[in-house]
Amino acid sequence: MKTVAQRIQELKEKEAQIKAMGGAAAVAKQHEAGKLTARERLDHFFDPGTFRETDIFVKHRCVNFGMEKVDIPADGVITGFGLVNGRPVFAFAQDFTSRAGSLGEMHSKKITKVMDLALKAGVPFVGLNDSGGARIQEGVDSLSAYGQIFYRNAIASGVIPQISAIMGPTAGGAVYSPAMTDFIFMVKNTSYMFITGPDVIKSVTGEEITFEDLGGAMAHNTKSGVAHFACEDDRDCLDQIKRLLSFIPNNNMEDPPRVACGDPTSREDAGLDSLVPDSPQASYDMYDLIRSIVDDGDFFEPHHYYAQNIITAFARLNGRSVGIIANQPRVLAGCLDVNAADKATRFIRFCDAFNIPLLTIADVPGYLPGSDQEWHGIIRHGAKLLWCYSEATVPKLTLVTRKDYGGSYLAMCSRDLGADMVFAWPTAEIAVMGASGAANVIFRKEIQAAADPAAKRAEIIAEYENLLYNPYIAASRGFVDQVIVPRETRPRLIEALEILSTKRETLPPKKHGNIPV
Repeated sequence: MKTVAQRIQELKEKEAQIKAMGGAAAVAKQHEAGKLTARERLDHFFDPGTFRETDIFVKHRCVNFGMEKVDIPADGVITGFGLVNGRPVFAFAQDFTSRAGSLGEMHSKKITKVMDLALKAGVPFVGLNDSGGARIQEGVDSLSAYGQIFYRNAIASGVIPQISAIMGPTAGGAVYSPAMTDFIFMVKNTSYMFITGPDVIKSVTGEEITFEDLGGAMAHNTKSGVAHFACEDDRDCLDQIKRLLSFIPNNNMEDPPRVACGDPTSREDAGLDSLVPDSPQASYDMYDLIRSIVDDGDFFEPHHYYAQNIITAFARLNGRSVGIIANQPRVLAGCLDVNAADKATRFIRFCDAFNIPLLTIADVPGYLPGSDQEWHGIIRHGAKLLWCYSEATVPKLTLVTRKDYGGSYLAMCSRDLGADMVFAWPTAEIAVMGASGAANVIFRKEIQAAADPAAKRAEIIAEYENLLYNPYIAASRGFVDQVIVPRETRPRLIEALEILSTKRETLPPKKHGNIPV
């Protein structure tokens, strides 16, 4: 019989063997590809000494195609829990050095176990994906394995934050779980996602395309919008996930963490008084406004490269997390289109699910016109914005800086869609449509009958602008609460956020609504 000391030594030897992963050669190959190993990633992500691995001794049960003779350390995935910036997180990291991190029955059971624990404990769940895909030798068991993860992604959505990092290949069924999570981080040049790869595409359609162009980090950050962040390397990716976690709560029953704020709440910025140009055709950079009003000028932006006509960002006002949605006049004049509506809708719903107040900054001339937009469903996609703002119950602040016309006025969180407080600068223009379009509709006959139609049209446009291009008619109806001097924006927003911090609002009981997806 083995002594206690021998048993302890045996444990240490077994652990050491498994922690060697796929062996020195496989680890070296991972490093040569510019990637950290799964264990190195977890060591970098979690606070030093806090990560505790679970199910290290789990083995696959496949006996097909000689698999009974194949040993896969930790079955190709490391799972466990620890602290990130002092807060609890559950995570998994697929180990590409061990049979390419392929996913089968027991690999999935390890992941779903920590998913279940994260949901029970009410803490965020982070997945570090780096896998060759389904373990084909396991057949339908590998398909079931994916399905078990997908099911839990759906059940946990809106209850705990779910974050995915794509840190290597992710293809076929493996892409769906990340797509069901709240945010996707990708690493430039070493990660990719796609349903069907370049070889299949070439054989079916004849199209030739590289892995990077088809499903690389920038492809999904700029074209598809599937990914929210494009990171420089593995360490940058993990650091950015940690930064994201700092803005959000552990679960839907908690408020976001509040941090100490050294930026004076009374701080004003005289530069804002001249931010909006005198010419209505001139643009300005909405980032200048955001930097001016948030704590220390610091914000964190998902989807920076996608649908850049609208900005979504996490920031803080007096130490409180807020979600910012803002039109960007420098891109498509800040018009709303299909992609911008989708981008904003997803962000708004995340913030509402996790008790993060919303700040909407509107400078929007309308929805982007054109047959392409109509045929791609701008009506349906644009309606999502109306829906999600109406449904959101967190504190909702709206600031109108300049143009705010027609349906897009409503879509950028107007009073009628539930804005709790609406602020406007003196430069705000709240109207049904622009003066030129209004003149063509209201005064068409007068313009056509005039001796000089062009002069008459210019006269009518000037009259319309003088009458309606201001915030005061909306303010006289109670649609705008305060018209403020731009330099006072930060203190006014902070005052409103503080007074609304105890807001409680509930919706009618129902299973769920039927959002126009």
